[in-house]
Amino acid sequence: MASVFSGQWLKIVSFTDRQFFLLAVVIYGLSTLYSVFLWRKGFRQHDRINYMLLLIGFAFHTTAMAQRGFSFHRCPVQGILEATMFLGWALVTAYLLVGLLPRLRFLGAFASPGLFAIGLFVVVFWNDPGLGPRPELSGQLKILHWLTSLHAALTLLAYGAFGLSAVSGIMYLTQERDLKFHKPRAVFSLLPPIQRLESITSRSLLVGFILLTVGLAIGGHLPRPEGVSYLQDAKVIWSLFLWLLYFTLLVSRWRFAQTGRRFACASIGAFAFVLLTFWGTNLLSPLHHP
Repeated sequence: MASVFSGQWLKIVSFTDRQFFLLAVVIYGLSTLYSVFLWRKGFRQHDRINYMLLLIGFAFHTTAMAQRGFSFHRCPVQGILEATMFLGWALVTAYLLVGLLPRLRFLGAFASPGLFAIGLFVVVFWNDPGLGPRPELSGQLKILHWLTSLHAALTLLAYGAFGLSAVSGIMYLTQERDLKFHKPRAVFSLLPPIQRLESITSRSLLVGFILLTVGLAIGGHLPRPEGVSYLQDAKVIWSLFLWLLYFTLLVSRWRFAQTGRRFACASIGAFAFVLLTFWGTNLLSPLHHP
């Protein structure tokens, strides 16, 4: 019995990065199905199961990215494939941290469909040749790769925080609608109050804005190919526009007391813009897609 178990464990350990990521996507799919059950039941039971499902998916997801990182001796954030994987990882990481508070674990019911969709996108368009030998880098190149990876990681973590802000905004609108129409689910559900959801939306947006600011500042000091201007690069222009967009949202929130439904809709719309334009601007950028 022990030898059989040991053999099965060795097979799992020898999985490729793609197989580990596929396992994560399967778990995210199961979480999505369970989220449908929570919706139908009106969120009247604690969400420990969904949290554990996303935690297991996170473990497989992290293992897949770690394999790529150790193989290429860099943070796995380069190219559309890795950037999308990291975006999903950042979103589930943000949820798992917030979900440590039991009353906020229901955010997973709103986040898991997005994670599943991101995972399916990566699996369908996965054309990676596989992991190769780890390259040997000189001291200067190591520093450059480290700064490039830090720039990409911080900006993608910012997108994850923006995603959590959008998820909490969706949850806010759901609660508001139930209260407006006097639905029993608003009384008997275990969802957090809308005031707390509004606070999570604004704080997640603020954290994302800080990460994005630091990430862009680091990116501005990275070397660029000769003849390529930052202000003529589609991704740089898009990133600056995104920074201004979220800066405007924060100013409207703290300076002009923009709250409630409008602020939730704005955070959802801003992250929808990120999802719809991220890949296209990346492909049009000679700096990010040479």
